[in-house]
Amino acid sequence: MATDTAAPLRFITAGSVDDGKSTLIGRLLVDSKAVLQDQLAGVQRAGATDLALLTDGLQAEREQGITIDVAWRYFATPARKFIIGDAPGHEQYTRNMVTAASAADAVVVLVDATKLAWQAGEPALLPQTHRHALLAHLLRVPSIVFAVNKLDAIEDPALAFGRIASALQRFAAAAGLQAQAVVPVSALQGLNVVQPTPGWCGYQGPSLLQCLESLPVAAAETQETFSFPVQWVEKAPEGSDTRQGRRVFWGRVATGAVAPGQAVRVMPSGQTAQVVQVLDGVRRPREVAAGHSAGLVLDREVDVSRGDWLLAADAPEAVRELSGTIAWLDDEPLPAGRVYWALHGHRWVKARVRRVVHRLDIHTLQPQPAGELEPNAIGRIELALQEPLAVRSFGRARGPGSLVLVDTTSHRTAAALLVD
Repeated sequence: MATDTAAPLRFITAGSVDDGKSTLIGRLLVDSKAVLQDQLAGVQRAGATDLALLTDGLQAEREQGITIDVAWRYFATPARKFIIGDAPGHEQYTRNMVTAASAADAVVVLVDATKLAWQAGEPALLPQTHRHALLAHLLRVPSIVFAVNKLDAIEDPALAFGRIASALQRFAAAAGLQAQAVVPVSALQGLNVVQPTPGWCGYQGPSLLQCLESLPVAAAETQETFSFPVQWVEKAPEGSDTRQGRRVFWGRVATGAVAPGQAVRVMPSGQTAQVVQVLDGVRRPREVAAGHSAGLVLDREVDVSRGDWLLAADAPEAVRELSGTIAWLDDEPLPAGRVYWALHGHRWVKARVRRVVHRLDIHTLQPQPAGELEPNAIGRIELALQEPLAVRSFGRARGPGSLVLVDTTSHRTAAALLVD
């Protein structure tokens, strides 16, 4: 299958605090000439350019010297357009990293070489390296790239990079990750970030930017049967054709494609109908595939509201029980038995945690028995739903295969759940 490198690549950087994520993004923007002169002038400190300030936009971030929220920037090279996000490195903001990664085509996991004990052999990696790489893998981010940073501050950078790269590859193999590349970089000095630095650290491959230019975007899930979460119901104007439904159901096609003649089943009512008109995002009649917005007109009046799903007649049945991998984001632990709101598409239902199956040890990658999950833990749970949901396996369909759990009292986002 041909690799799609024509579409913009949406990627994020991830790593521990002070690994140099913001500086790396600043270097990418400056060296690819995506920063205006007045912007550069605004981040001068003591005669030097503070690259991190190009993305640490919040006042609290500047005061604390850390990234809190994901800052998206846009830039382009002659070869490609990019949408880049600077995800927080602090453990308490893992939820922000998960949110950003859920829609990313690639993740660059930054590894600070100065924090690792490489002198005695292959070093132990930091927990955040494990955590972020595993989260990217669980979220089905298509490409993971490791960038080993700050090698310019190492006495023997070639030996250090060789041992760190070996540790990363061993970890990736054990976790079943498909790491696209392990690239040595110096974000501060600009080595091997935009322009390649042949031979530096014993590395002869492409620069980080050249590597990113070759990565594919996430493929639209057009091979699955049609599914469509209804986001908005528009009443058709008076005097419209009364031989069909008088409403237009708007949303984004989650899987498959839709064209006039498509037989659909409404979830949860179970009513059936046929699509007689399909409008794209600018109201042109045409077939619309997964990943694109559409407005659907049915051949009859049926009960459809925001939050309902329109499914192909042969789509899998909705379920009342499910299990999946969970990234727990709340500040309070997750106990078995508690009830949360589950958001699937635009549909809200009550969900009870039947059982915490296990917690994943991010160091050994092995499941551990657990009665609850602490903040930022990754594990596996079973849910009982008050009403059925048209979920699918996250491994087959990223959108219909994911849920968000929300605390019913505080209304805080509590977890991201990926359905088995």
